[in-house]
Amino acid sequence: MPRLSEVITALDALWPPERAEQWDAVGTVCGEPDAAVTRVLFAVDPVQDVVDEAVRLGADLLVTHHPLYLRGTTTVAAGHFKGRVVHTLIKNDIALHVAHTNADTADPGVSDALAGALDLRVVRPLVPDASDANGRRGLGRVCELDRPETLRDFAARAAKRLPATAHGIRVAGDPDALVRTVAVSGGSGDSLFDQVRAAGVDAFVTADLRHHPASEATQHSPLGLVDAAHWATEWPWCEQAAAQLDEISDRHGWDLRVHVSTTVTDPWSSHHDSPGAPN
Repeated sequence: MPRLSEVITALDALWPPERAEQWDAVGTVCGEPDAAVTRVLFAVDPVQDVVDEAVRLGADLLVTHHPLYLRGTTTVAAGHFKGRVVHTLIKNDIALHVAHTNADTADPGVSDALAGALDLRVVRPLVPDASDANGRRGLGRVCELDRPETLRDFAARAAKRLPATAHGIRVAGDPDALVRTVAVSGGSGDSLFDQVRAAGVDAFVTADLRHHPASEATQHSPLGLVDAAHWATEWPWCEQAAAQLDEISDRHGWDLRVHVSTTVTDPWSSHHDSPGAPN
């Protein structure tokens, strides 16, 4: 069985930490380099429910997309919820490793997994990585459908294929407009509207769209907007990443047991349709 340091080396080859944004906090948060690893769990968020799942599973390593301490800290006291996560991990000999923006722009990356979940054909990165001579790495993806369909049907496809959340799928645009090309970006994507418009796509799938950027986008062009929950757009990466580590394990004869978390960590817990107040 491999040591943690060997598994981390393999993960860093998939998602090199030097490709993370400068503000990001990626890499190994806790874990003994020489500890043996037999079971790995992938998840989006390093929250207590996921850590408890890792404990029940008997995992030696938890790999998450989102960082635990993005802005740093001065304490890991267990009286704080993040400190309690660290205490639980260390008490149960579970390492934590984070791949965030370095996984977003990887080949394949988070948006490739989102495109795959929606059964879209990836054409190119939405925002190419200038350091990639092959033109495959970068933020977001520009995709094509096998056959055009209405925005209404495409949104229904997203609702069916992405994990269920209280947020559901929000749509802006003409529901009868035909969708042939789509930009996708897992996670918060409303900073990418300029690049999406430049790509000339018919629709944009992302998460966390705010009122003003979305309103302005609908005034700029007939671009269709498909807004899903942040967690739902990034969870497909966990399955993709687990498959990548499975392949590495088979190649090295490590016999790892690799799992994907079933815990829904989207923070919104319920949704109520509003009948509307009198205007």
